[in-house]
Amino acid sequence: MTSRIKKAIKILINYEKKKATLSPNDLLQHNRVQPWFAVNGDDTLRLNYDLNSDSVVFDVGGYKGEFAAGILCKYDSNIYVFEPIKVFFEIIKNKFVQNKKVNAFNFGLAGKDADLQISLSDNSSSVYLKGEKTETIKLKSIVEFLNTYNIKNVDLIKINIEGGEYELLESLISNNLINVFKNIQVQFHDFLIENAKERMNEIQQNLSKTHKLTYQYEFVWENWERI
Repeated sequence: MTSRIKKAIKILINYEKKKATLSPNDLLQHNRVQPWFAVNGDDTLRLNYDLNSDSVVFDVGGYKGEFAAGILCKYDSNIYVFEPIKVFFEIIKNKFVQNKKVNAFNFGLAGKDADLQISLSDNSSSVYLKGEKTETIKLKSIVEFLNTYNIKNVDLIKINIEGGEYELLESLISNNLINVFKNIQVQFHDFLIENAKERMNEIQQNLSKTHKLTYQYEFVWENWERI
């Protein structure tokens, strides 16, 4: 048996062991992301857009600024990053401190203004989870933000806010502002929200009136482009 075959068998055994330790929800999500990883979606689909140095991009759920950095390096676009958790906001602020094209805000975007307790769990932090470590965060209405800053067109909005995507998109749709966004890149979450599948389907039906689906990996990432 060659060393290459031995290595492949070892990888397969470790993979099966890892799967065996996952909860049913974790196993489901683990299986969902495999097609996404197969096309290297984080470095291809999520970054391949018709953008330039004049484009406006919203990064909603900025985390540590990796997505913003990828868009900035590739297109030099004007980026608004929204991150309500203080430690992550500070990372973003320091990362782009010398770049005036990136505007960082220490609040999240939502359907309405609110001060909420968020359960801290690295990139899975969510107001819909309960945990020992929490932090009070600020959320601001996306409708009010667009009006305050007089923003009429956003070339790309990326939304990864651990359950908050439903209320945010529903607010944009109900206020007839969904058409402000040329591309909507969103990660829906189904384990945090009651009736998530039904709410997602309704949002998608409404989106189809103004946008077309360009790629979809259900409950992983999908993108809607304005018609």
